[in-house]
Amino acid sequence: MSASGSIAERAAGRFRARHGAEPEGVWHAPGRANLIGEHTDYNEGWVLPFALDRGVVVAAGRRGDGMLDIRSHQADEPITVPLATLRAGSVAGWAAYPAGVAWALREACYAVGGASLVIDSDLPQGAGLSSSAAIECATAVALVALYQVSVSRPELARLARRAENEMAGVPSGIMDQSASLLCEAGHALLLDCRTGDSAPVRLDPAASGLALLLVDTGARHALTDGRYALRRSECEQAARALGVRSLRDVADPARAAEIGDPVLARRARHVITDNCRVRAAVDLLNAGDLAGLGPLLHASHASLRDDFEVSWPEADVAAAAAEAAGGLGARMMGGGFGGSVIALVPGDTEEPREAIATEYASRGWAPPRFLPALPSAGAGRLL
Repeated sequence: MSASGSIAERAAGRFRARHGAEPEGVWHAPGRANLIGEHTDYNEGWVLPFALDRGVVVAAGRRGDGMLDIRSHQADEPITVPLATLRAGSVAGWAAYPAGVAWALREACYAVGGASLVIDSDLPQGAGLSSSAAIECATAVALVALYQVSVSRPELARLARRAENEMAGVPSGIMDQSASLLCEAGHALLLDCRTGDSAPVRLDPAASGLALLLVDTGARHALTDGRYALRRSECEQAARALGVRSLRDVADPARAAEIGDPVLARRARHVITDNCRVRAAVDLLNAGDLAGLGPLLHASHASLRDDFEVSWPEADVAAAAAEAAGGLGARMMGGGFGGSVIALVPGDTEEPREAIATEYASRGWAPPRFLPALPSAGAGRLL
């Protein structure tokens, strides 16, 4: 049985134990890795994520009492709340993500009713692999299936994002939810975060003798601590200084020098150059040159570290060690200040892993966790 199948059975068993009945189904939504294009999503730019083979499952059943009963294997406290009382910001903590989806669907006039939800996950929380969006998307596909509501996947992604923005209070872009709902196995997703247009891009590292490696650095991040929101505000200020709607509208990185504030100029330079790197990465993948991504990953990490200033010591060490041990390129991934590193490495050696572990040990840090990064399919029903 696959890992997702195993947690699906566990969630179904917990549903039976709690509710004394079989769930009407178990739905799965994957976490995501982002190959390149970081902090470009809320700047209406381009991103290139792919879905992972790990994620979140929701065992679900309808209720006739208008209540939302939410339980998670990863949390001690369940929540039961009347759907009619849900308002933006009315639910706090982990339950804000699934409750926010029910609220957003109803706000958009989709007729979903009460539900019992039992949630389980094999994604490490706080590792920058988008566990929150996976909760939202698994809940979303479960609710629309339970109530036989027709909602397109792009619209479902927008509603899941609204849940994160307005219920959980995280000013994120659309990338995570789109990746979880729209990705195809063996492909990355080129997503235009302004128009919502997307296209699959073949991503098969093994065919080139390579592998994508995720390094959970062990440093936890929280996008609700204010630093993520500050970066978004700085980008908006930089766009105003350049007289554009968003930094997506600036193609030449040299234009960042026109901004008088040096901090805002650095923020803009990162976003503009990472947008360029996304387009370059797509060209390389379409040409079958996966190895050519290495320098782009390296440059993106340097930009996130020096211009956007969202990297952290464990990520810097992991990226440098992976490259020194034969990796073609590596970079921090996600919102920053903690989480994971993605590295492009030879597929037939353990040297990058060993080098990273050695560097961690020499600093007295807890060992990193290594996860395979297999481009996988988006959300769907398992049971």
